[in-house]
Amino acid sequence: MPRTILVIEDDQAIRQGLVDALQYHGYATQWAGRGDDGLKLALSADADLMLLDLILPGKLGLDLLQELRQARPTLPVIILTAKGEEADRIRGLKLGADDYMVKPFSIKELLARIEAVLRRSPERPSDVRQVNIPGGVVDLSRREVRHGEDRTELSEKEQEVLEYLARNRGRAISRDELLSRVWRIDPRGADTRTIDMHVARLREKLRDDPAEPKVILTVRGKGYMFA
Repeated sequence: MPRTILVIEDDQAIRQGLVDALQYHGYATQWAGRGDDGLKLALSADADLMLLDLILPGKLGLDLLQELRQARPTLPVIILTAKGEEADRIRGLKLGADDYMVKPFSIKELLARIEAVLRRSPERPSDVRQVNIPGGVVDLSRREVRHGEDRTELSEKEQEVLEYLARNRGRAISRDELLSRVWRIDPRGADTRTIDMHVARLREKLRDDPAEPKVILTVRGKGYMFA
C-alpha cells in the first residue's frame, strides 16, 4: 500500500507539480490550497507525511502546525518556505516540524528529504482485528466481546474507539486526538464527555473494573491508554 502525502500549498502550479511528482514516484496524495481546509484534511486523512507551505489563505501554515501538533503529535511535517522566512522556519521547527525546504527546490532533494523523515518516524500502527482481555477476547471484525459463552455486542463507535486505542497500545491518547481521529471532528470547543461515556460503556462490556482498570487505563492529565 503506497504511503500517503498531504500537500498543503496555495500556489496551484507548485501544488500540481508536487502532486504529479509524488504520484510518479509511487506516493498517494491528497491536497488542499487553503490552511483551514488543510487542517481539516490533516485531522481526517490517514496520511504518512505533510508538506506544508507557510503563507496560506484561510489559516497560516504555522497556526495550522500548532493546532495539528495538539491533535496529531506524530504526523511528520516538512515545511516549504521562501528564502526570506528564516524566523518562521525556526519557529516551525520549534513547533514540531521535522524538516524544511527552501523554495525553489529540486524534486530529487524533496524526495530524499521525505524518505529520510519517513525512515526516522514511527511506523503507523497496524490494524488490530482481535484483542485479548482478561477472561475473554474482543473480535473487532464482528464488534463482539466474548467471555466464555457470553457475548456482548459493541456499538460501531465503541468498536472504533477500542480499535484506535489497541492500535496505539502503550501510548496515552488524548481526548482531543480521539475526537479528531475517531469522530473526525475539530476538537476545539467540542464536548469531551462523549469520550468518557464511551470509555465507561466499553469498560462495562469488557468487565474492566473502572476503579482498577486493567484494559483501558486512565492517564491523568492526558487521556486513555490501552494497557
